[in-house]
Amino acid sequence: MTDYYEVLGVSRDATTEEIKRAYRKLARTHHPDVAGPVEAERFKDITAAHEVLSNPEKRRAYDMGGMPGMNGMGGDAGAGFAFSDIFETFFSAASGGPAARGPVPRARRGQDALVRIDVDLADATFGTHRDLQVETAVMCGTCHGTCSRPGTGPRTCDVCGGRGSVQRVARSFLGQVMTTQRCDACGGFGSTIPDPCPECAGEGRVRTRRTIGLDVPAGVESGTRIKLTGQGEVGPGGGPAGDLYVEIRERAHPVFTRRGDDLHCTMALPVTAAALGTVLELETLDGAQQVDIRPGTQPEQVVTLRGLGVGRLHGGGRGDLHVHVDVEVPTQLDERQEQLLRELAALRGEERPEARLAPAGPGMFARLRDKLAGR
Repeated sequence: MTDYYEVLGVSRDATTEEIKRAYRKLARTHHPDVAGPVEAERFKDITAAHEVLSNPEKRRAYDMGGMPGMNGMGGDAGAGFAFSDIFETFFSAASGGPAARGPVPRARRGQDALVRIDVDLADATFGTHRDLQVETAVMCGTCHGTCSRPGTGPRTCDVCGGRGSVQRVARSFLGQVMTTQRCDACGGFGSTIPDPCPECAGEGRVRTRRTIGLDVPAGVESGTRIKLTGQGEVGPGGGPAGDLYVEIRERAHPVFTRRGDDLHCTMALPVTAAALGTVLELETLDGAQQVDIRPGTQPEQVVTLRGLGVGRLHGGGRGDLHVHVDVEVPTQLDERQEQLLRELAALRGEERPEARLAPAGPGMFARLRDKLAGR
């Protein structure tokens, strides 16, 4: 079943004026004369939602049971009576119902907001500062949340006398029953705004683009959410603002791969350097660093540079940088190079080497697991 509140984009406690304003806004955009025949079906839903929700009786029936709840309207007055009316009558005052609560506050808390930002690996490693451009609802600077034109104010509702609710008599199989409902004239607020603020149209808030400073801490990663309390949407009637959540998306780095707080990279090394040992310079996020390659370094051996990883989000210090050695075997040798290698093989007794099977230790399974995981 279609949710008429969702169609108009309003909350279930929206006032009649808010519903009409939402309908007019959508009609200007989705009317077939403007948007074309493609929007005709969408406009039908918008019109149907407005017809139901702008009519107090139809809206009440819809709220009690959706479209089926409207089938009882018209004809016998008792046919459309819902059991909720009976329970509301006997228990609303005792349980803090409309009669006991009094008028609904016009100022309500605003919604939370969510924005996403992209950060580089260096920003995630060391932290950074960002100025965010966000478009949110803020307090109206003209009426300062009162919803009324300056110099005027709310007026006590003539229908409910400021109670925010009205009573009516309905017939049921139990006879006449007195029920308490929210006042449609004032929306349950107990007061009306006879002269709305021209700047915010009686909302107490306006939408604007503003800049918010954000300190991104070291150690964030994709999916991390930073909460900025009170930086979300200001509520209707100048109510308190919700919170703003900033979700982090970390960009991939061309050289370093992140795993938790550690960084990994692969360094290609000539076979001679792996055998003899050397010192190489590696450009890291902290600048150039010396990598000490020990004589006899084997393929896939790892050299760890302590404290050059990502800053820890919860706790001090940083992770490590792991340099994976990739030993390159030459594929093209000139005559002199081949001769020297053959002499070396003779000196080492490796002219006709025998195959040696290495034991299937944990290292092999770990490498297989990483390959299957695409690491």
